[in-house]
Amino acid sequence: MAELSPIIIKRKKIAHGSHHGGAWKVAYADFVTAMMALFIVLWLMNSSDQVKKAVGGYFKDPRGTGKLVGSAMAGSGENLSVTKDNMKLLKEQIESAIKTMPKFEKFKDNLEMTITGEGLRLDLLETDDGMFFVSGSPEPTESGKELLTKLDEELVNLPNAIVIEGHTDSKPFTKKGAYSNWELSADRANAARRLMEESGLPTGRIKQVRGFADQNLRDPKVPESPKNRRISVIIRYQENTNGSKAPVGELPRSH
Repeated sequence: MAELSPIIIKRKKIAHGSHHGGAWKVAYADFVTAMMALFIVLWLMNSSDQVKKAVGGYFKDPRGTGKLVGSAMAGSGENLSVTKDNMKLLKEQIESAIKTMPKFEKFKDNLEMTITGEGLRLDLLETDDGMFFVSGSPEPTESGKELLTKLDEELVNLPNAIVIEGHTDSKPFTKKGAYSNWELSADRANAARRLMEESGLPTGRIKQVRGFADQNLRDPKVPESPKNRRISVIIRYQENTNGSKAPVGELPRSH
């Protein structure tokens, strides 16, 4: 019987490609980041000048250590002004901020905000016992200090000129000497100015401090009504140097 030759089977080993790891993830992340940056640039190109400057200011000063102008994020380089077009937005903004105060329910009936030909007018109306100022004195009460400080926080980033007025009722002042309702109205307005500037309002923003005594009664039918005793803070409209209205933009928020 013939001897059989051995059968040799050769098996080839197929080499598999090496493991690629997470390199593709890094590349994909870079692609997504680039697309995000592209969309942000396209959005900014169609945004208002105020938004562009606010965003640019944030990247120049992301920690907010620069001059607080332009927006709630410091360092935008230019204040946003309030004109007749957007004064209503400021009114709503201040109303929302004041409603968060713990004592709001106590003095909500003694605070009035109206848009006038001069600007936004905030009237702090007194009571018989003294709501915002100690009765017969230019010394602010705790409620008066709290409200004026809160108002200051909402106005510190705006370039608009501010006027503060003091008013009294027609009741004769009882202190002896030359001190009268004229002095009391002026002193209360000046005390409000001092408090707001101490709270952070830039010096020079308040353009006038007026004392009217009882010459501009809120309720002329009842000259001795306590509501005739009031402090008025007026935020004037802002206009460009050429006299035209400044563009409407989102108002800055303070934090």
